Amino acid sequence: MFFDNWHDLLRVAVVGSLGYLWLVFLVRVSGKRTLSKLNAFDLIVTVAIGSILASVLLSKDVSLAEGMVAFTLLIGLQYVVAGLSVRSKPFSRLVKSEPTLLAYRGKLLPDQMRKERVTEVEVLQAIRSEGGGTVEDVAAVVLETDGSFSVLIGEDRLTAARNVTQFDNSPPPQMKAEHVE
Repeated sequence: MFFDNWHDLLRVAVVGSLGYLWLVFLVRVSGKRTLSKLNAFDLIVTVAIGSILASVLLSKDVSLAEGMVAFTLLIGLQYVVAGLSVRSKPFSRLVKSEPTLLAYRGKLLPDQMRKERVTEVEVLQAIRSEGGGTVEDVAAVVLETDGSFSVLIGEDRLTAARNVTQFDNSPPPQMKAEHVE
């Protein structure tokens, strides 16, 4: 149906505006991390916040007060979990995954790719999207904790991968200098 009544439209406008203002307030109070997508947990919180807002806006069964409590609870829990993750490595390992090296110094790592359920086609797509042409062009491809790919092109970029568990921090093989006379 295209239109029921003006009351429903007014409810959406009022509840939507108040819910939005409450959400902005909570995000400002809780900090920038609240809506980041640094890992899968953060992404879930962001999606859940959107779902709550949609429910409050469109469902007459969910009151504005219930939505505000749900926003506050979810953002509060995310704040606590992020804070505990910063203060406790064991807790951080419990709630967060580690980045995974999928390609290193021009070679794919099939065992890592299989473990993470990532195909060669997906790695190649990530390389192309970052301007690389082949696997041999890249120093490393990392599957990040949020599910995105980081493509490091050039040996000088490998220091960015030092926190990746499988990272081999050995220096690149030395090239023999050619003498031109």
